[in-house]
Amino acid sequence: MSTTPLLASDDVIGTETTFQSPNGLAERCVRIAQIPGGKYSNGDLKEETAFCQIDLYAPAVALCPKTWSTSPGMMIYDVSEGNYAMDRTGFERNACTEGKSAKGLAKTDLAKFKPTMNASGTSGTFSPSALLYYHFSRYFDATVKVPVTVWRSMDAQMHLSEVARPGLSISGHNRSARMNNAGWQMLVAADQNPDKYSPTDELFTSDRQQIFGVLTSSPGHRYGSEINGTRKSGWGKGQNFDFQETPAFLALRSEKPLADAITDGLAKGARDPQIARDLGADTAPEQMVFWMKELSEIVVMDFIFSQQDRVGNIDFTPYYYWVENGEVKHKKAKHHEPGDASVPAQAKLIRRTNLNDNDAGGRVQYANFAKSTQMLEKLRHMSADTYQKLVALDQDLQSKGPLFEWVSASVGLNEGQIDQIVKNTSLATGILKATCEAGNLRFDLSPKEFFLTGAVVEQQIACGA
Repeated sequence: MSTTPLLASDDVIGTETTFQSPNGLAERCVRIAQIPGGKYSNGDLKEETAFCQIDLYAPAVALCPKTWSTSPGMMIYDVSEGNYAMDRTGFERNACTEGKSAKGLAKTDLAKFKPTMNASGTSGTFSPSALLYYHFSRYFDATVKVPVTVWRSMDAQMHLSEVARPGLSISGHNRSARMNNAGWQMLVAADQNPDKYSPTDELFTSDRQQIFGVLTSSPGHRYGSEINGTRKSGWGKGQNFDFQETPAFLALRSEKPLADAITDGLAKGARDPQIARDLGADTAPEQMVFWMKELSEIVVMDFIFSQQDRVGNIDFTPYYYWVENGEVKHKKAKHHEPGDASVPAQAKLIRRTNLNDNDAGGRVQYANFAKSTQMLEKLRHMSADTYQKLVALDQDLQSKGPLFEWVSASVGLNEGQIDQIVKNTSLATGILKATCEAGNLRFDLSPKEFFLTGAVVEQQIACGA
């Protein structure tokens, strides 16, 4: 294994770690170069490093096909302990058939490998999309939590024998996994003959000997209709309009000051019985401000990247929040377990949003539902920082500055995909700038300030700055 900063294969740039497959191929893991102006935590960098230390063929590592949900992928497990301690073969033969429950038979899960998959009958998955969301969330210094993601290649023949053929077999026994099974059918065919998949460059390295995708992790629990919407109007525009009838989104749409917008959003959203049930009683205003800021960030990024599969895929992690010596403190909470003696009695349980499923953006062919359902046009509340960073991003992309160079060179996009990001950013900036210039955009989304004082002082900023 070697680590050197260089130009990685297949038009991605970063710090590359190489591994040798049993067939003698040099597989690559790439920590994509940091986006200019991005804020990365020490935890981000540690997790990137950990992902790029995973040897897919080590005795203590087992690989299972992801045969649940709609898209095929690969789960990577640590089997250094447990019933299958150091028994990679046994785990893959017996435990992988358990699906999600396989994690309970391992020490832990290490990562998930997601390749691109857009064949007929499959769900839309584009691996650079997850890289875009990870790095742009750090550029926006987003409140919403987007998982660390790195680029990874794998010997196609090893992928075929270790994962794709088992994935096809296991998913074939699940009648509800039609799209997942279709994906595995294509991966089996493409691993044997890369020309079976088009565009081939989106799935295979230039020498056609390796498949590539991303390594990431997806912590959190799935929200109900209180954030994901009722989805009663069906896939596509319908459920995206349903999404805009949730309490936090309704508050974002309100022209009233923040406190009144929160009250209105909760009252109007709870008129739907399903939302009222999932929301529960006594949702704290502090929770609503977190949700409002997180949703506004999601809509901006989804608009820029033409995300087509957001609704129904938003998760959360619970935290305790409290004020101590004039500072906001927090601690991760255990889901479904009441109380924690280590936090103050007055601590509030806040659900922080995880944006884990980010693989259906970036392609020109995808449907941009944030755009087609006019989500940005309806926003009346926003963080000043998010707005100013969007304006700066647009100026940079238009002038072909450092951010444009990063988008163009770092994550393996083609010219059409780059142009789409540039055009969408310009359109998003124009929409919000028009709302600002009309005096209809309040810059008042600061969750920590609200938690400290119970209010937020609206910021006054130049709409074009």
